[in-house]
Amino acid sequence: MSQLRVLIFTDDPDFAHMVVARWQTERIVPTFLISSDATWEKDKEVNYDLAIVGPTAANDPVAALRRIEYGARPVLYVANRAQQVQAVRSAHSRSLVLNDYEGWVNAVVLLAGEALRRVDATLRAKKAEQSVSAQQRHAMLGRYMLDMRHSLNNALTSILGNSELLLLEPGKVSADVREQIETIHRMSMRVHEIIQRFSSIETEMQFAERQSHREIAPPVHNFVHGD
Repeated sequence: MSQLRVLIFTDDPDFAHMVVARWQTERIVPTFLISSDATWEKDKEVNYDLAIVGPTAANDPVAALRRIEYGARPVLYVANRAQQVQAVRSAHSRSLVLNDYEGWVNAVVLLAGEALRRVDATLRAKKAEQSVSAQQRHAMLGRYMLDMRHSLNNALTSILGNSELLLLEPGKVSADVREQIETIHRMSMRVHEIIQRFSSIETEMQFAERQSHREIAPPVHNFVHGD
């Protein structure tokens, strides 16, 4: 799992300490951001992947959840009164609410850890999709360049041929113009070498692909039947 960030939003230092201390016993420990009503204005620009909300001075769970602006990110609210549970579920149906019964910290870490694993899986899937999309774009561009080889070669043949004809008749052009024609000829040769390299790369890739197919192909068994 990549390093994810957990926001612990509470005005009770003991609450934050208990959650962090319990999580330290797990195999994977996220980065923690501990904030409160008093410090939130300077902390709000920090990104987080999951929020755990505990007791606040205002004792208003709905206001606390609205304040952290969690959006689509998972959030766990630890309630100490039944009224808070109902209030949170009514106003924020996607939030997970837990009562602070004995052993609540174990439940918080367990559920939050599972939520982070899902967040991590989602992020990895998005990165994989972006990578595949980029590879498809690059493949399309490469195919277009290969398809344009013949047109480019035809254009280069014309440029090279005409420049060579001009260079064979030195008296028709001035020294400055001749130098420019020589530059055109040299640059055209370089472009021709690049195009040839495209063809060479394509051949190498086709060879590697055939080799790969041979390696994964199932062996053919010849059975000899007795008389």
